[in-house]
This record gives sequence, structure tokens and C-alpha cells, in this order.
Amino acid sequence: MQNHFYAMMSRMKNIYRWGLMRNTRRENLSEHSLETAMIAHALAVINNKRLGGDADPSKTATAAMFHDTAEIITGDMPTPVKYYNSEIKSAYRQIEAAAEKRLTDMLPEDFKDEFTRVYEPDERTKRLVKAADKLSALIKCIEELNMGNREFAVAEKTIRETIEKLECPEADIFIREFIPSFYLSLDEQN
Repeated sequence: MQNHFYAMMSRMKNIYRWGLMRNTRRENLSEHSLETAMIAHALAVINNKRLGGDADPSKTATAAMFHDTAEIITGDMPTPVKYYNSEIKSAYRQIEAAAEKRLTDMLPEDFKDEFTRVYEPDERTKRLVKAADKLSALIKCIEELNMGNREFAVAEKTIRETIEKLECPEADIFIREFIPSFYLSLDEQN
């Protein structure tokens, strides 16, 4: 029997983010998902090493890697639209759930329980993935601003405020220790 799940996953590179914004460099969903997974892994490590927690870095990174795969079917809904009001937000969550089900239905039966756990992680994992997702967006804004694209100035400010409201100490540590390097050139990082 043919299973189309991984062929669909490979289409992530065809989904571009930040559709309403003028970009100096387009970012696709594959790039974003990898970056988010790496950041989520770091947040789980911070949780364990700095905050005495017991997060699972691998599980957190995997959840982050797949966190936006519904967008293969739905496309990237711009944040101002997705969160315009509670009705749209709720409807979009239902659409995302249906898209995730469509994707998991493409898996062999013996894989489905694994992906149920990926798409429905525990609350701590969800919190770290959400923070990682916002940190990835912040990094995109910094990169665009570094290229002189003022289009991302308000987005950067808004995303920073959103991260602060998450009250996620792991994200606060990541911002303090790792984000400043994103403002530097390659030569300045050596």
C-alpha cells in the first residue's frame, strides 16, 4: 500500500511564510520548522539544565518539527487574519485539526499512534514549541531588519511583546543569551 505522508511533508518547502510582508529573502515552511525544532530543543535543554526541569529535548524538537505541517494543506494564514477575533481563531483551529487528520490518515496504521503524540503533545511541550515558534519569528524579523527592511520593525516589537506575555523563563533565557548574536555579522560572531 502506498503512503503519501512523507511526500506531503516534502511540500513544506513550497509553502512561503510572511505573505503580507515585503521580504528581502523568502522563508519557507521547511526552513522555519527546522529552526523552530532547534530552538525548541534548546528551550527543553534550558528547562533541564538551568531551571531544574525534566523536559524531553528530542520529543520537544520533534513536536516543533511537525508543528506547522497542517499549512501544507491550509497554506500560511497571516497572523493578523488568524487571530483577528475568537471566531476566526476557533474556526482556524478546526481547519488545522482537519488538515492534521488528513495528513495522519496518509500514514500506515502502525505509525498513527506515534503521530497522535506528535500532534497532541503534553502542555509543557506545547508551551516550549509555542515559544520556539515565536522566537523563530523574532529571528526572521531581526534578519530582515539587519538587511535594512523596515517592514519588519513593528512585527519585531509585537513578537517581543508576545514572547514576554508567554511568561516562559526558557524563552527569556534564550533571548538574553542567544538572540544578541543574531544582530551580528558572521565576522563579528567569531
